[in-house]
Amino acid sequence: MQTLSDLPALRAAIAALKSDEKPLVLVPTMGALHDGHMALVEEARRHGRHVVVSIFVNPKQFGPNEDLAAYPRREAKDAQMLSAAGVEILWMPTVEVMYPAGFATNISVSGVSDGLDGAARPGHFDGVATVVTKLFNQVRPDVAIFGEKDYQQLAVIRCMVADLDMGIEIVGMPTQRAEDGLALSSRNAYLSDDERKAALALPRALGEAKRQMEKGGAVEEALAKAVAMLSAQGFDPVDYVTLCDAVTLEPMHVLDRPARLLGAAKLGKTRLIDNIAVNPA
Repeated sequence: MQTLSDLPALRAAIAALKSDEKPLVLVPTMGALHDGHMALVEEARRHGRHVVVSIFVNPKQFGPNEDLAAYPRREAKDAQMLSAAGVEILWMPTVEVMYPAGFATNISVSGVSDGLDGAARPGHFDGVATVVTKLFNQVRPDVAIFGEKDYQQLAVIRCMVADLDMGIEIVGMPTQRAEDGLALSSRNAYLSDDERKAALALPRALGEAKRQMEKGGAVEEALAKAVAMLSAQGFDPVDYVTLCDAVTLEPMHVLDRPARLLGAAKLGKTRLIDNIAVNPA
């Protein structure tokens, strides 16, 4: 595996990989890799001959009071995991490489980015769209793999790729979970032992709301019960528990088409997100 942080070296390495005209797949990450990330790498193998993974903790997607400085970083261990998985290039640009002096461009995707985390974290999805556009231009993948745990992010990227005619296939990988049901996340490392147990309320609350709605229960009542369940387990604040159209992410008040149930809430100092599919009978 080549580990690169210089753009000219990356372009030369990518050109060499693409010389056989076999599909190249990119898995963008912010590092602190876990089994969920490695499932993305495994999925990438199914979609192309060559796999590139990027690690970049993107400052543009963190708000002024968020955890940029504390975000877990363990590049050496990450590199060992990726090398063992057969990744050919690990792209680890510095902030200076990604955003050189005078950088002035911002990519904004309206509509699908407006609510949910777009409302709770102003500017977050502009930062995501900008960095992903740069990664796509740097690596020039045929396919890119993203996890469905960050469902709104996936929707934003799909919209951006379609709108800008990027010609990249975007593959969404189902959320990877621990045995007890908690969605895998690098931020889970922040949780104390007691918080880790309480965190199970998030997937359980979403699962119960899904069951109620798919049995014909009122959407607003199911959502309110989910919020109450989270609050009772110490989540504060509960940013949202919302039923949305599975494609547009427009809020839904009646389950009459394929939907996604999304939740975000803070437990202690850790903000957790999760989502599940909900379908009408």
